[in-house]
Amino acid sequence: MAKQKKQQFDGIVYSTDQNYSYREEESFETDTLPAAKQQLRVQLDKKQRAGKAVTLITGFVGKEEDLSALGKQLKQRCGVGGATKEGQIMIQGDFRKKIVEILTTEGYKIKLIGG
Repeated sequence: MAKQKKQQFDGIVYSTDQNYSYREEESFETDTLPAAKQQLRVQLDKKQRAGKAVTLITGFVGKEEDLSALGKQLKQRCGVGGATKEGQIMIQGDFRKKIVEILTTEGYKIKLIGG
């Protein structure tokens, strides 16, 4: 059995029930919390980025679509590029103060780390 196929069925126990069908675990997305209940952390990150600064926003609880919409709004308001990956928003450059102002006017609770 190929390694990839073996990993796909890792942890499965054999069943003699003919009607049994294996279902993969479903990923449950939590509903997006209102802005007032969100606790976002804003920090400057330079690690593994060739010395270039990136403003990193973490701590968002909610759906991936809402996270990307917030990231798009922040990128537009700052006038720079960035990305949303793995529950984080990355904005190119040091825009900590501007992002904190934008998010507090939107109603988010902000914790500024290292600034």
